[in-house]
Amino acid sequence: MNLPLVCAGLERQLGENESRVRVLRGVSLEIPAGSVHAIVGPSGCGKSTLLYLLGLLDEPDGGQVWIGGRETSGLTDRELTDRRNELIGFVFQFHFLMHEFTAEENVMIPMRRQGRLGPGAMRARAGALLETVGLADKRARLSRHLSGGEQQRVAIARALANDPLIVLADEPTGNLDIANSERVFGLLTELVKREKKALVLATHNPLIAQASDWVHEMQDGAFTRTYSNLK
Repeated sequence: MNLPLVCAGLERQLGENESRVRVLRGVSLEIPAGSVHAIVGPSGCGKSTLLYLLGLLDEPDGGQVWIGGRETSGLTDRELTDRRNELIGFVFQFHFLMHEFTAEENVMIPMRRQGRLGPGAMRARAGALLETVGLADKRARLSRHLSGGEQQRVAIARALANDPLIVLADEPTGNLDIANSERVFGLLTELVKREKKALVLATHNPLIAQASDWVHEMQDGAFTRTYSNLK
């Protein structure tokens, strides 16, 4: 089985001395290519902390993470940055677009960081991704002039800019209305399945959880139940 993302026994503690809190308690997960996994649970249960560890934005106190079949502990900061830029795309609840940049320029930011494409190739890829999310006609519009749903679709295009193996999404529809939530989630899942990527998202939205392939219920830093919606 092709497993772009695997973690085993992840532990994370925050705070010092008596105030130290065990945020993650031995979390393990296997994410096959082309699958959508939803992590659900109350605020503070560890969902976002887990995504940050899986995305190599933080280091665990125990356990391992494998990205693209390679174990990540012991990598240098530069190596971790390279792995993130090459293999992982992020979509957050707040899109974090650069408001003084156009939609196209925002999508090009990860490509500029990676430095593998020339200006023309970057513009062509950004245009193609914006077309995929239904915004080809707004590529030259400043992001601050886009609606909330449009801005989140630009964020999806930006997350896919470097053709990542894994997409991590933290409440990606949390600030959207029902119609835009369904559209954004539909775009994400369609792209992931068509291009055989792996999607892990944290959500409070029960409709999104029900539409995911697998649901992992989390409480107090541990999975309490995992089930499949596949038929």
